[in-house]
Amino acid sequence: MSKTYFYNGAIILSDSQISNGYVLVDGTKILDFGHGEIAVESDTVKINLNGRYLSPGFIDLHVHGGGGFDFMDATLEAFLGIANTHVQFGTTAMCPTSLTAELSGIYAVLDCYEEALKMNDTGAAFLGIHLEGPYLALSQRGAQDPIYIRDPEPSEYMGILSYSPHIIRWSAAPELPGALKFADYLTENGVLPSLAHTDAIYEEVLEGFNHGFSLATHFYSAMSGITRKNAQRFAGTIEAGYLIDDMDVEIIGDGIHVPPPLLKLIYKIKGPDRIALVTDAMRAAAMPEGQSILGRASDGLPVIVEDGVAKLMDRSAFAGSVATADQLIRNYVRLGEVPLVEAIKMMSQTPARILNINHRKGKIEKGYDADLVILNEDLFAELTMVMGDIKFQKYS
Repeated sequence: MSKTYFYNGAIILSDSQISNGYVLVDGTKILDFGHGEIAVESDTVKINLNGRYLSPGFIDLHVHGGGGFDFMDATLEAFLGIANTHVQFGTTAMCPTSLTAELSGIYAVLDCYEEALKMNDTGAAFLGIHLEGPYLALSQRGAQDPIYIRDPEPSEYMGILSYSPHIIRWSAAPELPGALKFADYLTENGVLPSLAHTDAIYEEVLEGFNHGFSLATHFYSAMSGITRKNAQRFAGTIEAGYLIDDMDVEIIGDGIHVPPPLLKLIYKIKGPDRIALVTDAMRAAAMPEGQSILGRASDGLPVIVEDGVAKLMDRSAFAGSVATADQLIRNYVRLGEVPLVEAIKMMSQTPARILNINHRKGKIEKGYDADLVILNEDLFAELTMVMGDIKFQKYS
């Protein structure tokens, strides 16, 4: 790879931005950055930012699909199609995410990931698999298929983890029988337990946190709030997410799953260092509105996409996000009223820290991976670089 020199733009750093700045990339790494311009070798590729923003690449911890594909399809075409779709919106790295399914369906996704990891050279990079379910609270199942929801069974989850080394995160309900032993086993094997689709009260969440449940999956969605039993009130998962200072929360920042007042509240209480923006996108992301399918194309749930979100056919509930990464940035700046630098941190540096890859990804720093995004003044992605290689460029 030759060197690439970005110049004459606003460079987004961890806690500030450099006006009229530059970034120099050498191969797969960031070699230098700073204010003004520098002399570069004649064979260096020069990209004039013309005042646009240069941001760290966006890391999506939770994504199911896009471009007409779902990871549950378990085909090479689907995996690569999703990676190629989201790279157009600034996603440089992602965690392919499953849905609750029968055991054979989960294994099919794991098998396909192994193959796709070797073939993915044109889209967003794969960081590892995120399993969502099947160990969920039936009462908080959302659009997850209730047929497959069950309690953690050691022989099952041990078998799954021994089958694939690529599982890095597993979302489950911490109050289920056996969930704490499940979390202990995950943490012992370097996998992040994440609480999701849960009816837990505060005390159960706190106990789960002490066993490794340190991230709240799609905060506010499919989780308990304050409940009342007879005369007594109980704080729920949402309140626990706020009260436990070291609990990270991920937000579907489409402005619909979490409306603007809640975007502001979460930011006010948790701050950008504890918030990870995620698309949680299903197959209809970057596709025209209309009918779609949540989950596998062969036997998934029919849904309707309208008003910027997927809904059940009877419109009784949401059935998935169709957001893209740059849209999350725009929403948190405009709807959540947060500074651009902090919105980008929630889509880059904070997710990198949650996954323990913040020593090489998530910010513009010397020696870090050259994962970069050019955003125009309206915060739409116009170029995406993954490991020093331009994967998407809107203009020549």
